[in-house]
Amino acid sequence: MTRSEPRLRRRLKYQVERMKQAEESRGRPFDQTRFIVTLGLLMALPVVIGGYLGVLLDNLCAGFSTGWTIGLLIVGAVLGCVNAILFVRE
Repeated sequence: MTRSEPRLRRRLKYQVERMKQAEESRGRPFDQTRFIVTLGLLMALPVVIGGYLGVLLDNLCAGFSTGWTIGLLIVGAVLGCVNAILFVRE
């Protein structure tokens, strides 16, 4: 028996345990679908709301043809990405 065999056995045992845990926590297809839909809504809603508010503000202020719309679309996209990242980390 070499010196690295016990370490190799521990490592192999640890990897087998991780694989078993991953299979147990995999979740059903409905759970995965719900996760993806929630993630999509978290990303899309801020962009849509930003675009709507941008058009509304552009219509109220005559001098800004598309400035508010583009600006708020970008802000919505950034907020959507931040929402998605925070949701996935959780």
